[in-house]
Amino acid sequence: MARPPKCRRICQEPRFLSFSPDVANSEETVMLTVDEYEAVRLIDYEKMTQEQCADIMGVSRPTVTDIYESARYKIADCLINGKAIKKKYPGSGTVM
Repeated sequence: MARPPKCRRICQEPRFLSFSPDVANSEETVMLTVDEYEAVRLIDYEKMTQEQCADIMGVSRPTVTDIYESARYKIADCLINGKAIKKKYPGSGTVM
């Protein structure tokens, strides 16, 4: 039986609901969870280490690594293939 997901701290909600290139393929959208957004914000934008990010988010460093790798893959997919990004809360299905 899998462990229940640990509650993660999100310090700053995204200011924008979505991001898309000028000529986005409207049928191709990638969903970026808020915890993926937060990991990218802390590590890439705020220049924190994964350990610092883990402390702020209240999870282990290996969990941050998994979240960050997932987010980076999704962002690369969007940049390379011209897809739009939308953000959602994990587990709720609520699109921001």
